[in-house]
Amino acid sequence: MSAKPHVAIVGAGNLAGALALPLSRAGYRIDLIVSRGPGAPSQRARRLAREVEASATVLAEARIRAEIVWFCVPDAAIAGAARALSKAAHWKGKVALHSSGALTSDELGVLRERGASVASVHPLMTFVKGSRPPLAGVPFAIEGDQNAARAARSIVRDLRGQPFTIRRRQKEMYHAWGMFASPLLTALLAATENVAVAAGVSRNAARKRMLPILMQTLSNYARLGASASFSGPIPRGDIETVKKHLKVLSKIEAEQNVYIALVRAALRNLPAKRRADLERILKA
Repeated sequence: MSAKPHVAIVGAGNLAGALALPLSRAGYRIDLIVSRGPGAPSQRARRLAREVEASATVLAEARIRAEIVWFCVPDAAIAGAARALSKAAHWKGKVALHSSGALTSDELGVLRERGASVASVHPLMTFVKGSRPPLAGVPFAIEGDQNAARAARSIVRDLRGQPFTIRRRQKEMYHAWGMFASPLLTALLAATENVAVAAGVSRNAARKRMLPILMQTLSNYARLGASASFSGPIPRGDIETVKKHLKVLSKIEAEQNVYIALVRAALRNLPAKRRADLERILKA
């Protein structure tokens, strides 16, 4: 296709919102936003459609003419949405994409059987309500049929993202990596707030006061890597400080468990002095 293909987006949630406008700005015509049903999903679809001058409809009424169909629905809904749209288009020659990090392109197998080329295209980025992060520089893991993967790489490059190939047998581990990089990091920050509250600091104040050290830690990690960015009592071998931490954290057992798990991870992966002594303390 010499001109950029038209795109239909299935779903109107956080990811769909983050993709639609950049796709439009990159020269892709968004024909249709398809919601899973009436009510709130349909309202979100209409709002998103207005932003990119597209039409909005629901799964049961969709008629798809676009060459690219991008499924931006929850993992558990992908196969069902594909089945619901299996008769909504002549699929031969079309490209169908989904953006699950854990599931393979086989979730779109019903469309592959009807002649579509299918792929999974997952941006290694977090998408939450009220935030549309830029896609420039974002890695996109791509897996699937040759034609669909080629089209996906072209789209990602037009979005100024960074496409890379992931093998289907590695998808689940890849997604676990992403889980560590953002959702579990957020869980750690929530636990960190709990420790701050135990130290007499409010959550709002803790969040503001933590930002300088958090940002510097990320800057150090980006520039120097994990080992050279690691500081505190463990690389110094300061046994007494670790003992004191464990003692006061016994008052908030859940956070103590997080602390112990992270110290064990540090002892496995990062520089540490008096490693054997620290391991004995944790066992105790």
